[in-house]
Amino acid sequence: MRRRWVVALASAVVAGIAFLARPIGPGAFAPSGGALTFVDRAGLPLGTVLSRDTELTVHVPLRAVSPHFLTAIVAVEDARFAHHHGVDPAALARATAEVLRTGHIVSGGSTITMQLARLRYALPRTLWGKLEEIALALRIEAGTSKTQILEAYVNRLPMGGNLVGVEAGARTYFSVPAGDLDWAQAAFLAALPNDPSALDPYAHRAALERRRRAIVAYLQLRGVIGADDARRAAAEQIAVVPRREGIGDAPQLLFRLAASTPAGMERVRTTIDRDLQRYVENAAQEVVAALGDRSVRDAAAIVVDNATGNVLAYLGSPEYFDARSLGRNDGVTALRQPGSTLKPFLYELAFERRTIRPATILEDVPTAYAIPGARIYAPADYSGEFEGPVRPRIALADSLNVPAVRTLSAVGVGTFQSRLHALGFVHLDKPAAFYGLGLTLGSGEVTLEELARAYATVARGGRPVRLRYRDADPAANDSRGMRVGDEATWALVTDMLSDAHARARAFGVSSLLRLPFPSAVKTGTSSDFRDTWTVGFTRDYTVATWVGNFDGTPMQRITGVTGAAPLWNRIMLHLAEAREPGPFAPPRGYARRAICATSGTIPDRSCESVVMEWLDPLDRRALHAAPRRTLALGIDTPHDGARYLPGGTILMRANAAFGSDVRWLVDGRPAGSGAHAPLALRRGSHTIEAQNERGVAIAHVIVADDVSTHRTGFTVTR
Repeated sequence: MRRRWVVALASAVVAGIAFLARPIGPGAFAPSGGALTFVDRAGLPLGTVLSRDTELTVHVPLRAVSPHFLTAIVAVEDARFAHHHGVDPAALARATAEVLRTGHIVSGGSTITMQLARLRYALPRTLWGKLEEIALALRIEAGTSKTQILEAYVNRLPMGGNLVGVEAGARTYFSVPAGDLDWAQAAFLAALPNDPSALDPYAHRAALERRRRAIVAYLQLRGVIGADDARRAAAEQIAVVPRREGIGDAPQLLFRLAASTPAGMERVRTTIDRDLQRYVENAAQEVVAALGDRSVRDAAAIVVDNATGNVLAYLGSPEYFDARSLGRNDGVTALRQPGSTLKPFLYELAFERRTIRPATILEDVPTAYAIPGARIYAPADYSGEFEGPVRPRIALADSLNVPAVRTLSAVGVGTFQSRLHALGFVHLDKPAAFYGLGLTLGSGEVTLEELARAYATVARGGRPVRLRYRDADPAANDSRGMRVGDEATWALVTDMLSDAHARARAFGVSSLLRLPFPSAVKTGTSSDFRDTWTVGFTRDYTVATWVGNFDGTPMQRITGVTGAAPLWNRIMLHLAEAREPGPFAPPRGYARRAICATSGTIPDRSCESVVMEWLDPLDRRALHAAPRRTLALGIDTPHDGARYLPGGTILMRANAAFGSDVRWLVDGRPAGSGAHAPLALRRGSHTIEAQNERGVAIAHVIVADDVSTHRTGFTVTR
């Protein structure tokens, strides 16, 4: 037994010696995944070189690094680097003595080679980690030259945040290559690896300056630099480039592209227009700053060329490097509730299926929908007011909620969801019942990118577009080659979205949504003012903007027109500086005809307001066949067949345009008069009648204890 233990121990020792003797060559320090240089569509540098692990890093050969920095970093970190074989016994002895004298670690005694081992293999700062450093350093020195070790080291130095390597630090903080560093800048960067967090140039500049000047004094003391150079370096006032101007044009997009770029590529040409990108970034920062006193901190935007699908600007956040405001979040791909921005797709579908027509009169009145569990869903606008009978043009342009919910009820939630899928809203993947009638008001979650793609599809007459971020991306036209919806109907919806007078009731005639050239636009605001959206297009470009807070904090009554619209307006005006957009094409097959604004009929002497509306041949024939349509009496609440739990009271409501002339009966007994009346929920089956001189409307309801419940997908009122 004892003999076996001796043999096992001897074998372990031999294996350990063999492992320790195995050299580690320079191949172990090759850049992981390879760095990528991104340029804009004109070949201008975007100022960012990325590795595929989301670190801002640049790998450069040693000859491309300033001798000043190499001298400073070696003097500070490992003065005997050229004379040891990976481990400096004197430095280790000094570090051990300091621990014994002070009771804590004063200096680690690590050589540059040991530090490289720790950085390369992510070793912990523990006693065991230190032993691993020593073993690996000996192996590295056995297989890698000093020059190669120093090159690998300066390319792996932590430079603060997610910056890695001297080149990344030089470009970010000074906007110069590492080869151009002077003595002051070299000392600045040589100071950072000691404690990148405590010496952050943006947060702890004073501490960094003290460390920098101490390094300059140390270099002079050791005779590395002369007195004159030391005096100039210590006195130099170093201007640090603001974060937004360093490595970071469209940083969220570049990280995203880096993750999907094939290995081996070193340069990627994007579709981004660098000048436009910087304009969008500055505009977003100004808009957010102007709304800061109303609890607004974040914004996002994306600009698309309609003809090609090229993304010309991609703003994931106003300030990527601001960790306090979650700046590294990507607002372009974040899932958020879209508010009313999906309404244009619903109205196009309803027009296409002839569920409603441009001359249809929709009722914007208090309306309630019975929900299982004796609950009521009552859609309303933020204003709390109702417009009465309105045409679809007014309902869409003014973003009225009740007409939209009525239209969705007629079209069907499942049918609408299928259309949204065809337009590219892939994240609306739950069953239709989950979203319910609130789908058109934003009960689901979508991305700004999906909205931009869908609105660009509208601008293209229903021809889908694939967003392109790189020259190498596939062509813009969707591979399916199929049009979504009807081209003429999309043109009709575009005409409504570009009608400043149609949206005047809600937004005014001269709001930020009105531009001095043809443009179509829609806003959206999610529940509790958590998200605001403005998405619109000209014939040339689609611009989608979002303003809100990444952490979901509500804003102070900021809506789409006061939150996201200012950013959208600025970008659109900037895009039009080079060339003013042309007019939209009229809906093919339609003709403008006069109709009565409040009834949708052919105008006669009783019509108080005449408007012009686009009508197709079927619409025109229908108008002549029924020149005087009237609204029929109906019951909005409760719906026929509704089921309730006993107890409590609901309101019986008649549809629009009927007021005090309505008489209510429940099970044949009078139950009140007027547009609405209370109904006590007593067990049993009940027949509800609404009567006036135009007729009778009837609804049957059941009040019982076995009413099932399910998730509705939208907000309810109790």
